[in-house]
Amino acid sequence: MRNIRTLGVAIVFAFGVVATAPSQTFAKADTTQATSYAVGPQYDTTHVYVAPEDFDKFTDSFVATFGGHKSQQGVFQVTPTPSQTMSQLVLTPAGTISVFGFKTPIPYPFGDERTGYLVTDMDGAMKWAKVHGADVIVDTFPDPIGRDAVVSWPGGVHMQLYWHTKAPSYDPLATIPENRVYVSPWRANDLIKNWLAFSHGKVISDNHRAPGVEIGRPNDTFRRVRLSSGFGNMTVFATDGHLPYPYGREMTGYEVKDLDETLNKAQAAGVTVLVQPFTSEQRKSAVVQFPGGYVAEIHATAN
Repeated sequence: MRNIRTLGVAIVFAFGVVATAPSQTFAKADTTQATSYAVGPQYDTTHVYVAPEDFDKFTDSFVATFGGHKSQQGVFQVTPTPSQTMSQLVLTPAGTISVFGFKTPIPYPFGDERTGYLVTDMDGAMKWAKVHGADVIVDTFPDPIGRDAVVSWPGGVHMQLYWHTKAPSYDPLATIPENRVYVSPWRANDLIKNWLAFSHGKVISDNHRAPGVEIGRPNDTFRRVRLSSGFGNMTVFATDGHLPYPYGREMTGYEVKDLDETLNKAQAAGVTVLVQPFTSEQRKSAVVQFPGGYVAEIHATAN
């Protein structure tokens, strides 16, 4: 369920190894559909649910951390069954979020979808997703400015697809955020294969012995796969699920130029640093929690 944008303005286990699954090569992913349904990563949003009383504090802290601006806030029905939610889009150079503060109980299964992806053709995208292993969790339904649906990929990765009657226009991002997906080793290959085919994506890296410090287990290793497509970046963490808090709670990783500077801005705006900065494979990272409970990873290239 997506933010009503234009109305508001507009992841074996043994000593040292976490888990592994059969090796697979993805170079020949099925891309027989000639055209990708992606529009661009600036139109792909992380869905953030907060209590209404935390809404403004959260959105203010997000802008203070990353820059950018907020759309006009409103109260809308954005589900196919009756509900009312505060809704606002926050556009920053590091990524876009859709924020929801429900004033009524949240209809099932909304709140489980991690992201919303704009597509060029809703019917075509839904058909293509089903061809490539997606289950339809919420079938297509209309909203005041377009159409929406929620699908689930192998491993239980829920995301929303949406389409606008009138195409939106957002500025390109300075950096592309990563959708951080934790799945079991036994489902990782299915997820990767199907997502690559659907998105016309490619594998950037596939490390079967990634440093465990990246998931809070410095004495172990695990499999980490980085993917890229017209929908933006996705990082798949294939683990046994033995994850210390807050790992697995952070749905999105945001890239910034200077991590220390960004964390200073964040803390001044009431953001809590849950995992202090650490360096792994040319990336300096931290995990933070924003007012209202949203957990995110923030990273920069290590000098």
